[in-house]
Amino acid sequence: MKVVLQRVREGSVEVEGKIVGEIKRGLVLLVGATTGDGEKEANYLADKCVNLRTFEDAQGKMNLSALEVGAEILVVSQFTLYGDTRKGRRPSFTEALEPVEAEKLYVKFIDYLREKGLRVEHGVFGAKMLVKIFNDGPVTFILDSKER
Repeated sequence: MKVVLQRVREGSVEVEGKIVGEIKRGLVLLVGATTGDGEKEANYLADKCVNLRTFEDAQGKMNLSALEVGAEILVVSQFTLYGDTRKGRRPSFTEALEPVEAEKLYVKFIDYLREKGLRVEHGVFGAKMLVKIFNDGPVTFILDSKER
């Protein structure tokens, strides 16, 4: 699994003109899954996201986690994280987990985040979404469960 984690001042996701999820200070997590990913990877990345020190302390250093600051989280499914652009001009998505299994893992990932006690909003799996991200910093990290 891969997650693009962005620290935000606010974020929202809209489907068919309706806001389906929005947060204030927190994290937007763009999440993709590949063949072989399962609950172990989802749990690992959920834990990593909420415990990674991405928020500034009083001295301006990134010493505080989402858990420590009570951050809100917005999760958006993003199969294009597994797009292969090495050949030609059209990305190949053969590395992305097939949709039925990917959606189950996406829901499990959200469940794991909620178990941590933070407010979690999310987009609609498989929908065409308009995602608004007000990146704070900017702070962006790419997390990959395969690169532990």
